Amino acid sequence: MDPRVKRHAEVLMRYSLALKKGDKLIIQGEHFTLPLIKECYRLALELGAHPQVKILNSELSEIMMKQGSDQQLTFIHESDKVAIKTADALLTLMGSVNTRMMSNVDPDRLKVASQGNAEIFKLFFERMAQNELRWCGTMFPGQSNAQEASMSLSEYEDFVYNSCYLNLDDPVAKWREIEREQKKICDHLDAKKELQIISQDTDLKMTIAGRKWVNCCGQVNFPDGEVFTGPVEDSVNGHIRFSFPGIYSGREVENIQLTFQNGKVVKATADKGEELLNKLLDTDAGARLVGEIAVGTNYNITKFTRNMLFDEKIGGTVHLAIGRSIPESLGVNQSAIHWDMLCDMKLGGKILADGQIIYQDGKFTI
Repeated sequence: MDPRVKRHAEVLMRYSLALKKGDKLIIQGEHFTLPLIKECYRLALELGAHPQVKILNSELSEIMMKQGSDQQLTFIHESDKVAIKTADALLTLMGSVNTRMMSNVDPDRLKVASQGNAEIFKLFFERMAQNELRWCGTMFPGQSNAQEASMSLSEYEDFVYNSCYLNLDDPVAKWREIEREQKKICDHLDAKKELQIISQDTDLKMTIAGRKWVNCCGQVNFPDGEVFTGPVEDSVNGHIRFSFPGIYSGREVENIQLTFQNGKVVKATADKGEELLNKLLDTDAGARLVGEIAVGTNYNITKFTRNMLFDEKIGGTVHLAIGRSIPESLGVNQSAIHWDMLCDMKLGGKILADGQIIYQDGKFTI
């Protein structure tokens, strides 16, 4: 076995989830992630936790999306509710045997499924905000995701593990260093009231007064590397063009351009996937509002891979999410969706806070 798999499990269990004796842990992932599942399971037992494994199957999800009634698409099993209500820690191993499984699903059905998940997502984020549930999402490298990134499997393994700093002797020390560096940025931004993002075809203003900037350093996502907040919901004005395709359930939406007025998307266009874009914006009242604005800080991630776990962390980018706010940021927008879209800032992009430049050409200047 690749020794980095064991190191991956060590960081997840001891640092990201900080697992302790008596914790009820749920580990979920597709069958191909079993090498990492087994290492995490073994270590969880060693730490005195009570692990439970849930094997996911994207083929069954496809059958549900294509054949299930609206009632079935929105139904939440009681066992899933109980799991979210009672677990102390949840580990999600991302990745699929086929990243394009949902490519031909009717956008209306994707919208219905998103609406059906609203209740469980609300509970999930509430428990996380109250520090009752610790969650981490990570990636186990597989063939399908390697193909999406235009890499061989061995190249993708190197990409994943390097982005997590698992190539270092002490990756946790590196993540603690990142935590300290990003705390300075968050403390600076917490004192600001207005934010402006300027880049190619982009000039977007928003109010951030009274909101909290969150320091993402390998505990909720792994890899990590971003700082984010939730802007005041009715304050976003201007326009933004996203340099990279938006990815939703494996479907690409290219050259997305959004115009905001008093917090709401009033115009949305795309060169490809515009129908899906507008269907998702119509999911519910909160889907046209901004739930998150963030800056990627992981300069070990230099390539767009069509997976937002990595792409939103790319150093020199910002991303904006329409839909649900993350409660930790003190944002209050409610929606069944939370969709991140990515904008490159490395060529002339800048961010101003209260009229002062704090970020230029992909790097903070504070």
